[in-house]
Amino acid sequence: MASEHSTSADGFSGKHTSIVGRKVTVKVPATSANLGPGFDTLGMALSYYDELEVVALEGSGVFVEVNGEGAGEVATDEENLVAKSLAFTFAKFGQPLPRLHLKAKNTIPHGRGMGSSGAAVVSGIVAAKGLLQGIVDISDVDLLDIATEIEGHPDNVAPALFGGLTIAWHDQSGPRHKKLFVHRGVAPLVLVPSFKMSTALARSLQPESVPHDDAVFNVSRSALLIAALTQSPELLIDATEDRLHQSYRASAMPETDALIQLLRQNGLAAVVSGAGPSVLVLANGPAERADAVKLVGEHYANWMPLQLAVDFKGATVVLHQGSDATI
Repeated sequence: MASEHSTSADGFSGKHTSIVGRKVTVKVPATSANLGPGFDTLGMALSYYDELEVVALEGSGVFVEVNGEGAGEVATDEENLVAKSLAFTFAKFGQPLPRLHLKAKNTIPHGRGMGSSGAAVVSGIVAAKGLLQGIVDISDVDLLDIATEIEGHPDNVAPALFGGLTIAWHDQSGPRHKKLFVHRGVAPLVLVPSFKMSTALARSLQPESVPHDDAVFNVSRSALLIAALTQSPELLIDATEDRLHQSYRASAMPETDALIQLLRQNGLAAVVSGAGPSVLVLANGPAERADAVKLVGEHYANWMPLQLAVDFKGATVVLHQGSDATI
């Protein structure tokens, strides 16, 4: 996670015992998890962002102003997921929570498989890190631990935190990740429908176990996908094949499934983005991506195409103090 700060004359030497008057601005990318065969393991950060501004004030209580996605729908008090994640992080490090004013500018669609809940969690945690700068040292390991504890799995929060293509797993010490850089020839396209999909419902459609052959198939495709994304984009159509989750969820997203089949029949590496219902196309270059946009426009004109880049920075936070700390 990238971090920057601007300081007043006092600086941030660690002598501060109060964060009242501090302001942070946070930017967190959208993500697409699974990428076909990499179920609950692979994720990619995309150049589509939620932005957050937080000011610490005297007193107690939380007020959240939401603009864009989720406005009029999500909570505007301490029950807001961003606010809950921020408060959770403060509590984790034994820090008192001041009165907070949050201003969220959301562009990541909710319930569409682009990591909106993961972005909200990461926004709150990273805001807490910024507000506590010079008081508490919150490491990248801490960030991933806390985000995974709140979100339940690391495949979305890892790329949101650190950017790029991430491989996430657990060992005895907790969640871990490895960040990889994506080949410059890979051109992501996200196709967003008007309808939503519940992640919980999507997960409930999968069986407890899968055939041995299917497991071996996905191991091979996951390994191939890493090679395709980092070195050989021409392999993406084979590398994005999956037998672990997409076919089981297809009945709940028939239009998503039909669109994926159309794209793949035309040689385009299309997969369900996260839990869906959006579709991610990992095109081999801008020309192939343009072909995908044209094809979708001819058959699915009500789906919004987002021609994006891979975000390599992940979440960023800027800390301000003094006269800057106003909303």
